[in-house]
Amino acid sequence: MERLPKYLLPGLLGFFVLVILISKSAITIGSGQAGVLYKTFGGGVVTDEAPLGEGFHVVAPWNRVFIYEVRQQELFEKMKVLSSNGLEIQIDASAWFQPTFESLGKLHQEKSEQYVNRILLPAIRSAARSVVGRYTPEQLYSSKRDAIQQEIFAETKIYVEDQYIQLNEILVRDVTLPPTIREAIEKKLKQEQETLEYEFRLVTADKEAQRQRIEARGKADANLILSASLTDKILQDKGIDATIKLSESPNSKIVIVGSGESGLPLILGNN
Repeated sequence: MERLPKYLLPGLLGFFVLVILISKSAITIGSGQAGVLYKTFGGGVVTDEAPLGEGFHVVAPWNRVFIYEVRQQELFEKMKVLSSNGLEIQIDASAWFQPTFESLGKLHQEKSEQYVNRILLPAIRSAARSVVGRYTPEQLYSSKRDAIQQEIFAETKIYVEDQYIQLNEILVRDVTLPPTIREAIEKKLKQEQETLEYEFRLVTADKEAQRQRIEARGKADANLILSASLTDKILQDKGIDATIKLSESPNSKIVIVGSGESGLPLILGNN
């Protein structure tokens, strides 16, 4: 085999070096990500420029790019905290968050890629301990869950406000009490519900009794008025009217117009 000409060796060597440099310089940033540029000979982390966005980038081979997820992420955490009366409560919570895009360089320089464990997680735990410590187990179990969720979110947001982290929401997914406490609360809530139902039935029965008394009083008053207004003459007139109507009926009958008791006509039918 013939040897390559000597003048080709430097060219080939240069070509391979160029390929290596290009492969080291080409950076592709995926969807929902951003890159923080670190200049080895230019002052370290770049904080005064926007992060590298999605797509293909070429950087000097002696520099580095640190990739961060910048879309919304979820952190799930189980925490054991104490209620206002010292009972241990387990809170299952999720945090929706993302790094502040414009401050990504400062986040990397000051907090590093471990910012979730170093900043966000301790902030959530501290806020949860502070908030839950204001409430009793009964309040945590029933009516105050939404309020607790909002308070944990508000306090955590204060902690991370200047930490280059955007906190979007805190969700309290579950509150777990000791079994004996939970059973006692459920029994108490059941008794309170039964008491409310009993009181409702009493009120309903009382209202019905009042209605019946009013209705009976109205009937009695109507009867008194009617009795006072019924004279012998009126009764005779009504009897005559009834007799005329009966006489006009197609049913066979015998009508005797005479003087019965109170002077009313007597009506006899043949059926």
